[in-house]
Amino acid sequence: MADRTPLMAANWKLHKTVAEAEAYLAKFLPGVPEDGVEVVVCPPFTALAACVEGCAATQVRIAAQNMHEAESGAFTGEVSAPMLSEIGVEAVVLGHSERRTYFGELDEALALKVPAALRAGLLPILCVGETGDEREHEQTEKVLRRQIELGLIEVDDDQLAEVVIAYEPIWAIGTGRTAAPEQAQEAVAFIRELLAERYPDEAGDVRILYGGSVKPDNATELMAQADIDGALVGGASLDPEDFAAIVAAAT
Repeated sequence: MADRTPLMAANWKLHKTVAEAEAYLAKFLPGVPEDGVEVVVCPPFTALAACVEGCAATQVRIAAQNMHEAESGAFTGEVSAPMLSEIGVEAVVLGHSERRTYFGELDEALALKVPAALRAGLLPILCVGETGDEREHEQTEKVLRRQIELGLIEVDDDQLAEVVIAYEPIWAIGTGRTAAPEQAQEAVAFIRELLAERYPDEAGDVRILYGGSVKPDNATELMAQADIDGALVGGASLDPEDFAAIVAAAT
């Protein structure tokens, strides 16, 4: 993967109280490799501060699972990038398929969120991916092109390497189905080609993750693919031992 440091992210989704998050970190952190891989944990909003504190003396970074594009305003229930940065959060997941599917998040909103995250010094993890129906109708490349082009439309060339892309085929999320390593590599390589169309000098520096039923028993083969630079892990990341085994697959 050239000189790109692999990134392994644990997306806890709507799981774990503060106490549960602290217990998880107590088991997980002692086994985190000191180098060779970047580890990100994405707790729910209520556990962010506790996780920032718990990881303060480690190399593990904490990410939020969403944010609003505005710095402030009449947006009940939302959280802004500066608010996240203030408490020590260093990254944010944007455009996860569950946000798109259940909460109607649009590419146009992500076009605003990605640069807002960058302005606040957050690492944006932009999620893209097709549904099962879109794959069956051979629309995968069309969908990825739209999501990448709109999601990065306001990102300058010199900021591109500060963005992480996560390819997560929706048909493989939480279903137990995983894209075959060759399928995942094909889609991720296409994303890198899309980046190279606009950013020919920077595309090789962008880390592109795979997400979709990643588990300890398939992580090594997925991470061995040339263009896959890590994983965005959902269900399997809820167990500290399972996530530790997945992280080890990237080292």
